[in-house]
Amino acid sequence: MAGSKEIRNKIKSVQSTRKITKAMEMVAASKMKKAQDRMRAGRPYVERAFAIAMHIGKANTEYRHPFLVKRETVKRVGVVVVTTDKGLCGGLNTNVLRLATQRFKEWREAGIEVDFVAVGSKGLGFLNRMGTNIVSSVVQLGDRPRLERLVGAVKVLMDEYLEGRIDEIHIFSTNFVNTMKQEPRQVRVVPVPEEYRTAAGELRTSGVSDGAWDYIYEPDARELLDGMMRRYMEAVIFQMVNENIASEQSARMVAMKAASDNAGKIIDELQLIYNKTRQAGITKELSEIVGGAAAV
Repeated sequence: MAGSKEIRNKIKSVQSTRKITKAMEMVAASKMKKAQDRMRAGRPYVERAFAIAMHIGKANTEYRHPFLVKRETVKRVGVVVVTTDKGLCGGLNTNVLRLATQRFKEWREAGIEVDFVAVGSKGLGFLNRMGTNIVSSVVQLGDRPRLERLVGAVKVLMDEYLEGRIDEIHIFSTNFVNTMKQEPRQVRVVPVPEEYRTAAGELRTSGVSDGAWDYIYEPDARELLDGMMRRYMEAVIFQMVNENIASEQSARMVAMKAASDNAGKIIDELQLIYNKTRQAGITKELSEIVGGAAAV
């Protein structure tokens, strides 16, 4: 059994760790509310952008934007993987990277090549270790991501799609459900899908048949659709990052609370062991004193 001094040192060490995890829990809780507010504020805009993009895909128009045209064969895809820059947030990054890895293996088995864009340090490090083809990356976005930093990294995939070098663009990120639940999600954003899943998990379609929806374009369809599709992509990417940040802060708060509770249990167990060791030492000393007096 360890000595009293060693047990005291262990107790002090665990107490120091608990102070750190408790502080991180409080910081994550304060950031979580702001991150959730930003995330919820962007959801209506993104869902409406999705709906308009799908309606345009069904419309009668003299100009078909490349983002609306589904290609017959898929030989190469572009993938955006959204993760965090920091750890200590439970299985948040592990779950989304596991989903991305699974799909990556399926694409490779089907003979489809993959170009990756990494958003977040954890995803970038993981993709580098896997030896994947990373065409661009962006890290250290902070708690309030800025759209102009994201656009440059994602524009690489958009340009490749417009030039015909890739045939689809997918996003892997974490969807915020509630404070206790965050789900990894894969979304195909280009070509524009015929249905999409809302943040609440509801599956929606455009609700119109081919040619049943029409728009009047002023000045012309090409100029307006180019701008609309660009804004659509920017909105989706930006919202995915905001969802991931809200999920990160929630997961970190829960993980740090669990760590603090576990540290408290360990301290109680060590304190009990220390008391038993100290009591045994005192009993031994008393026995020696009584034995010595009896001998005299």
